[in-house]
Amino acid sequence: MTPLPTLLLVDDEAHSLSAMRMALEDDFDCLTALNAAEAMQIMQESDVQAIFCDHRMPGQSGVEFLSEVRERWPETVRLIITGYTETNDMIAAINDAGIYQIITKPWHPDQLLMAAKNASQLFKLTRDHDRMTLEMRFIGKTAESKLEARRRVLREGLGFEKILRAANSPMNATIDLARQYASFDVPVLISGEPGTGKDMMARAMHYASLRSGQAFFELNCAGLPDDQLMIELLGAKRGARPDNPTAKIGLLQKAGRGTLFLNGVDTLSPKMQLLLLRVAREGSFEPLGSTETQTTGLRLITGTHSDLCVAVAEGRFRNDLYFALSAGELTLHPLRARTEDLGVLAQSMLFDVGREHAKPVEGLTDLALEFLSNYNWPGNLHELSNELTRMLMSAQERQLGPELISRHILQADPSVTLNLGDAEVLSADGTLKDRVEVMEARILRETLTRLKWNKSRASEELGLSRVGLRSKLDRYGITQPSKHNQSQED
Repeated sequence: MTPLPTLLLVDDEAHSLSAMRMALEDDFDCLTALNAAEAMQIMQESDVQAIFCDHRMPGQSGVEFLSEVRERWPETVRLIITGYTETNDMIAAINDAGIYQIITKPWHPDQLLMAAKNASQLFKLTRDHDRMTLEMRFIGKTAESKLEARRRVLREGLGFEKILRAANSPMNATIDLARQYASFDVPVLISGEPGTGKDMMARAMHYASLRSGQAFFELNCAGLPDDQLMIELLGAKRGARPDNPTAKIGLLQKAGRGTLFLNGVDTLSPKMQLLLLRVAREGSFEPLGSTETQTTGLRLITGTHSDLCVAVAEGRFRNDLYFALSAGELTLHPLRARTEDLGVLAQSMLFDVGREHAKPVEGLTDLALEFLSNYNWPGNLHELSNELTRMLMSAQERQLGPELISRHILQADPSVTLNLGDAEVLSADGTLKDRVEVMEARILRETLTRLKWNKSRASEELGLSRVGLRSKLDRYGITQPSKHNQSQED
């Protein structure tokens, strides 16, 4: 049986060590230390692949300890956990200790597990590189140069881990397939609803490919008229455009031997489809105003918001272009199908928004995450980011609760149980009375949640008496999730 990779967890708070160990012990052999001295002793006695170290500790700080580890065990991957975001501390952590990743508090267990797996993989790649370097020492400078390039490519392949997801995410199978496609120099078609992250997937594939040292460009074709799209792609000679006499270099030429991601190809006109077919098949084009044919060696990755097979069947998309673009195909899940990922995504996005707007934040409450997970997110990642930004702007406390969530998201919560069934209001069978009662129950819970279960205010807003409100809550089985705000009811 293959032994588990070894991690060292360092934190001066025993409960934090216990929480980290609980999140990681199924996949790793976890060693723990309450201070830097204990951790240094463990490093001398054990073969540790990665260290998770708290930043603020009595005595020697996390940065100071990891700096010493870097000098003595440089191959051990170093990660620091901090609840502080002072710029000077972070710069010192990166420069002095060679930090691989900074994890902010409060962290999510799935986020910690994913970081540990990435660190373990990086440790293995480093060890493999060192072994291969020894084996190939006498082959020559050219071979060593290729080896270093391969190591860089393998490390940049971790760009897929920037696509946030839980350990059991439905995206894992898609990313495994994308990793395979990335190593083959073929065109790839990525399908998915708007906001599912097709651009992030294309960029990750580029940095995991042999073209990672070359340029990456992207262009959203949706909504662009043909003349503007042609200029962006093909470029134009001086005087070719009446509105602008200067020359313009197109993306087909700029990309060179790199990668070009064209999103929204399902919206292309027949004329642009024919032009793209020539580029995909021959790699040739003529800039506007020029009769000289140019060639490009770029890799083409395309994205579509709709099913191109349906468009081909209906005659709206060229059959030959579809096959030219889809040597490899990926389908990205919408956010409503990634309920396992929503906690990791929401917390990470919230911390990013907090840093962007310089507003301290400690995360979302469990009940807030429950409401967010019950919504179907038709706008996917973009809608989630907008909702978290709006919640942060309205927040008065560092931990954001469900009362900050938009009404339509609160009302979409299906956790209200009814004797009448769990049917969708508009599309379900049933009498008008049944369907109205479903909506009434959702409105009741939304109002109480938004008002922090202050029943006096809720009764006033809904035009009900206190007795009437209690009667409806009993009828629909709606109960307060937590009693810590009981005093607000009166």
